[in-house]
Amino acid sequence: MRDSVVGPRVLLKRLRELMAEPLGPQERLDHIVRDIARNMVAEVCSLYVLRADSVLELYATEGLNPGSVHLAQLRLGQGLVGTIAASARALNLSNAQEHPAFAYLPETGEEIYHSFLGVPVLRAGRTLGVLVVQNRTMRTYREDEVEALETTAMVIAEMIAAGDLARLSRPGIELDLSRPVSMTGLAFNEGVGLGHVVLHEPRIVVTNLFNEDSEAEVDRLDAALGSLRLSIDDMLSRREVAFEGEHRDVLEAYRMFANDRGWVRRLEEAIRNGLTAEAAVEKVQSDMRARMVHMTDPYMRERMSDFDDLANRLLRQLMGRSPDDIAAALPKDSIIVARSMGAAELLDYPREKLRGLVLEDSAITSHVVIVARAMGIPVVGQVKGGVSMSENGDAVIVDGEEGAVHLRPQSDVESAYAEKVRFRARRQQLYRELRKKPSVSRDGVSVDLMMNAGLAVDLPQLADAGAAGIGLFRTELQFMVASTFPRAEAQERLYRDVLDAAQGKPVTFRTIDIGGDKVLPYFKDAGQEENPALGWRAVRLTLDRPGLLRTQVRALLRAAGGRELRVMLPMVTELGEIAQAREIIDREVRHLSRFGHHLPNSLKIGAMLEVPSLLFQLDELMQTVDFVSVGSNDLFQFVMATDRGNSQLADRFDALSVPFLRILRQIAQAGKRNETPVTLCGELAGKPISAMALIGLGYRAISMSPAAIGPVKAMLAELPVDDLTTFMNENLAGMSARLPMRALLHTFADDRGIPL
Repeated sequence: MRDSVVGPRVLLKRLRELMAEPLGPQERLDHIVRDIARNMVAEVCSLYVLRADSVLELYATEGLNPGSVHLAQLRLGQGLVGTIAASARALNLSNAQEHPAFAYLPETGEEIYHSFLGVPVLRAGRTLGVLVVQNRTMRTYREDEVEALETTAMVIAEMIAAGDLARLSRPGIELDLSRPVSMTGLAFNEGVGLGHVVLHEPRIVVTNLFNEDSEAEVDRLDAALGSLRLSIDDMLSRREVAFEGEHRDVLEAYRMFANDRGWVRRLEEAIRNGLTAEAAVEKVQSDMRARMVHMTDPYMRERMSDFDDLANRLLRQLMGRSPDDIAAALPKDSIIVARSMGAAELLDYPREKLRGLVLEDSAITSHVVIVARAMGIPVVGQVKGGVSMSENGDAVIVDGEEGAVHLRPQSDVESAYAEKVRFRARRQQLYRELRKKPSVSRDGVSVDLMMNAGLAVDLPQLADAGAAGIGLFRTELQFMVASTFPRAEAQERLYRDVLDAAQGKPVTFRTIDIGGDKVLPYFKDAGQEENPALGWRAVRLTLDRPGLLRTQVRALLRAAGGRELRVMLPMVTELGEIAQAREIIDREVRHLSRFGHHLPNSLKIGAMLEVPSLLFQLDELMQTVDFVSVGSNDLFQFVMATDRGNSQLADRFDALSVPFLRILRQIAQAGKRNETPVTLCGELAGKPISAMALIGLGYRAISMSPAAIGPVKAMLAELPVDDLTTFMNENLAGMSARLPMRALLHTFADDRGIPL
């Protein structure tokens, strides 16, 4: 095969000529794919366009069967083309048929081609289609060929966005993105949000692609970069940023990237290939995102959002737009739609304007989902095509209970959800009225309803929810939203703020629980594990790296001077771990005492019961610690041997099953027998029906999300605890335990008018 004559500038020149010719849309597309194939010495060039029904349709081809145009189709995520569209990243393969995503379309005749290069057609962060070249010989396409195809895809994106291809589509699948679309994903946080789409970090739309004077564009780039660097330095010097650990870390990373010569050199090269400064930023940004998504290093993958944000700031500098203007322009009912985003980025949005969050990627354990849950925002994740199907300002409904997203909903759907929101609002008003009332059952049994927390943003909800205290403060969240280990001073400041906000109510701090599914991208000691949930995590990790635990304990002791300090150890497997941790804590107490620091007036050390081995040493455990907290989420998955993140198993096993309820009752009885307080903090505590079961098992303190306290308190006010205890004991005994407990509990509640 002869050498390629490809080059971005050659293709751009030809595309500019084609755009100026008086051609119909199909004829223009046919010319484009023919010229791309000729310039890249490729036997095949094909363009697939993403329709409004999430199907990729072949719109033009050179080399495949021409009769397959507008007939060959792939679903989003299907085949190599669908994979590129779903992930918004390029694929460069020497033998496409060996790739696990390869899908054979017989109508196209593509089985004879081996090498494959496909790039997403992107505009404003949305995937509009996929552009592909193929060859019979097995080869890997060079970087300049990839760059040429990506540059060409930018021009095609403008054609699609301008509506030039609309009349090529069949009725009902127009590309105008105006028709209603319903998508399903996974429910990551309950609640319903009605509002309007805000594409996270929306790409500044670049319409002027080709430059007339490369040197003048390089000068514009230099001036914008200078302004960008000054603005970042200015943000870092502001008083209000100085002590905001996670935000400061992000800004420090931005400053480093803004001064990166390699990044600037790629921008200048794109300009000299014929692009404007704005188009060069868009081009390099897309290219960098595509390259970084291949990396397995979690730190580099986490930094993708930093690069994206930096590029958008640079685009705003080039186009004279102020970030403050963009923030002010956010609708008051914003629903953020994103492929993925960092936890600190979500905190940058004004909380009062947020109504929901839609994510294409992420898992229920992702940092951003944890923060969103703390903020009380409905979240739906794994919504494939969510960004591509959305436009800024589109009406949207997020159903965090069913895991559904309704884009541009029809009026009857919108009315039904509006009524659902009004009903929830009326219930919330009822819960607010219960806020200051004691959490006492109908027959006078008092139950402490505590809240779970982990960030400063959670603290106002302590009073708003009427919680009896913080039953679980997840200290690791501060580590997860930061780019480096938080300094001891930052930790101490957060812990002091938490205790101040509690105003004397009890607060239980769980020591740092990282590892497993909670990976810190900057913590290099943690290697790959086949089964991280059962691996090096929580107290196992901190006992092996005692410097982490010592720093945290010292910060806690200093923050709690003159007050009670409750410290809880996670993932305890055997009592020797408690003894080791207590020795570290005692050493820090002696150290601070020696230097005259103000110490807590009471120090209580507890353990989290989430490993089944502790079930066989319950009495010894209760006598070793000051309190026990049941981590029902992990305990359930370990007892039932089921991964709670596995969607195939999500509904297979019920936490309200007889075996698990018997275990929970056994723990409560051991606490009562040894006069050791036992709390349960986990998802079980946050649902009225499962909270009712826990109270019937003997739990008198449970900890949940702030939003769950109102519904649980309303249930408790109507609950006859003595009758329930008898009912639970009878139905967990002997042969009667064969009946499904969840159904029995519903019947018990219905018969007595208990709201669930």
